[in-house]
Amino acid sequence: MNQPETTTRITVLTVPDCPNAPLVRERIAEALEGRTLPVEWIEVHDADEATRQGMTGSPTLLLDGIDPFARDGAAPSLSCRLYRHADGTTDGAPAVADLRPALTASGPSETTRT
Repeated sequence: MNQPETTTRITVLTVPDCPNAPLVRERIAEALEGRTLPVEWIEVHDADEATRQGMTGSPTLLLDGIDPFARDGAAPSLSCRLYRHADGTTDGAPAVADLRPALTASGPSETTRT
């Protein structure tokens, strides 16, 4: 039985010339394991836009409009964002090991999305 094909909407919010944009791009590609999904890249230029878009630092990754790595109480921000990994280290993008389940969780569900 064929399942309906759905596409996770991946959006990356960055400030112009974000130094971590190449790292998050590389990790998304690695986490997708050869699958190709479109990634929308949005440059955020001011605090009002950061608030509207849900950006809590650059880069912010949204899957179907939701930040799967959001921290409680994080305020909208144009600053560099750091992601904490399972081993306690931090850097400017989610770890591939964290991206894989996030991408899976935002994928097809048993109910039809409208």
